[in-house]
Amino acid sequence: MRARLRLFGFFAIFWVSYQIIIRAIFLLYNQAFTDDLTASEILQVFFHGFKMDLSICGYFLMLVGLLLSISVFAKGKVIGRILNITTILILLLSSIIVIVDLELYHHWGFRLNTTPLFYVGSEAMGSIGFSVYVKLILILIAIFTLSLFFYFKLIVPKFNALTQPAKKAFIPLFVLSAFMFIPIRGSFTVAPMNTGFVYFHKSKAYANHAAINVVWNFLYSIKKNSQIKYPENFFDQAKANDLFKDLYTESDSTVELLNIKKPNIIFFILESFTADVFEPLGGVKGVAPNLSKLCEEGILFDNFYASGDRTDKGLISILSAYPAQPQTSIIKFPSKTQRLPYVNHYIKKLGYNTSFIYGGDIDFANFRSYLTNCGFDYITRDEDFPDELNKSKWGIHDDIVLERAFSEVDTARAPFFKVILTLSSHEPFDVPVKHIKGSEPDSLFLNSCYFTDSTVGAFINKAKATTWWNNTIVVFVADHGHRQPGNKQMKDSRRFKIPFLIVGGAIKKDTVIHTLGSQTDIANTLLAQLDKPSKDFTFSKNLLSPTVKPFAAYFFNDGYGFLLPDKHIVYDNPGKQFLKKDNATESDLELSKAYQQVLYSDYNRK
Repeated sequence: MRARLRLFGFFAIFWVSYQIIIRAIFLLYNQAFTDDLTASEILQVFFHGFKMDLSICGYFLMLVGLLLSISVFAKGKVIGRILNITTILILLLSSIIVIVDLELYHHWGFRLNTTPLFYVGSEAMGSIGFSVYVKLILILIAIFTLSLFFYFKLIVPKFNALTQPAKKAFIPLFVLSAFMFIPIRGSFTVAPMNTGFVYFHKSKAYANHAAINVVWNFLYSIKKNSQIKYPENFFDQAKANDLFKDLYTESDSTVELLNIKKPNIIFFILESFTADVFEPLGGVKGVAPNLSKLCEEGILFDNFYASGDRTDKGLISILSAYPAQPQTSIIKFPSKTQRLPYVNHYIKKLGYNTSFIYGGDIDFANFRSYLTNCGFDYITRDEDFPDELNKSKWGIHDDIVLERAFSEVDTARAPFFKVILTLSSHEPFDVPVKHIKGSEPDSLFLNSCYFTDSTVGAFINKAKATTWWNNTIVVFVADHGHRQPGNKQMKDSRRFKIPFLIVGGAIKKDTVIHTLGSQTDIANTLLAQLDKPSKDFTFSKNLLSPTVKPFAAYFFNDGYGFLLPDKHIVYDNPGKQFLKKDNATESDLELSKAYQQVLYSDYNRK
């Protein structure tokens, strides 16, 4: 048994060495980019990338361990042949992935995934000259043959020298194979391995890209079907574009809500805060008394909807004005999100000091890669708090996070833009108070919302006593709605209705805005108040423009909802049918289809 364990160790060294070497080759091949990195940054590329190297090695070693376990019962020659053939195929596939990635990175700007499979013959592929093909083939031959040489020189003889152990040796070998699940998953938290794990640099995308293990990245993109090719067949593209353009009017004028041009901005993204917990929006009384009271002194948008049903989709919709998609979430694919516009980029150009504050795992759902691309000056996450404060499944509770957030805000250089993402109102709703009694889902959810509301109330009360309050606006919006209370169905528009509220000493007066809108409209509505709306936010309209066309769209698992004043449309993609057409005309139905088609086309191109 010991000989098999030693052999397993040699396999581990072999595969880990292979991953380190292919990263070194990537850095050398892309020397023009690598020269921009310092020696310290190059070391960090290897250090942070090592987590993903271990993950892909875990898959290979699990297979090795299972074969060694079986070899306790089977004849060595049979297992040896299987092991050799498997290793050769893995090395060949890995080496091909590596050499294709080396060159395509120049053209695509992201590590190889399944995207190029849909663009064979494109400009990027066609621009590769014959000499480059020759160079890549030579590199492929070198990587593959040298890998085989060391494999047959150092590992195969050790396998051939194995003797038949006692049958009980199967158990520890099998257990060892099962333990490979740990490096494969990459963590003991709620977040399994994803590309965000290796993102470490706030400004140099290449440093983050170089840390990605390209073999893991390519196989992961196949596993997750990252290139869902959305259909674009409602209309010809010209008609879809024309209909879509009618939804967005161009106007330089806006209703001015602020009494200063460059206020401090504090942005609360509230976990799961459906409109049903805001009393002024028809919600349950007493659940969010602090936020409901703030509605009386701020600017309340009372006809506002989430674009999707998850936090990762909400972040993109709010901070990049990009709608949610059915079946997937664009945040999972950094090669796509790096092509999005970011509100934070425009805010920073105005001289703002920016940060993102979250008490949870920043690696969850690829948050790290997206927020890094957003370019926040600083990101506060669960790692910045003492371990003993991490008491919930999702991270640090809102009372502690908001105390830290207030301290950061109170000492920040003005003007500042601070984004705070809460988490305590996420399932399983294990908050440290019990105000709303009951153990059924509705009560647990509402109680967690009450807790978050109390922490927000404490934050605002302290803020009002500061010198910077009169120069500040505080924006409240939910990341998405929730099925509770009432266990609403996914297609129900009420499930997607959320609060959008602006308060602060820098607003002129309290008012209610009835214009129909969604999360994607926040970008240009906010930037218009700063005199900097942008056409880069294709799916964002200024809700305060006198010529705005009111509408909202939301997306669920495989369909969409589309709202116009007094009209509600729901479309099911698999069934290719409208499930709801309340008061809608044929032109309204076409408008809804055009919106989805333009989104699909844009997503497919990214």
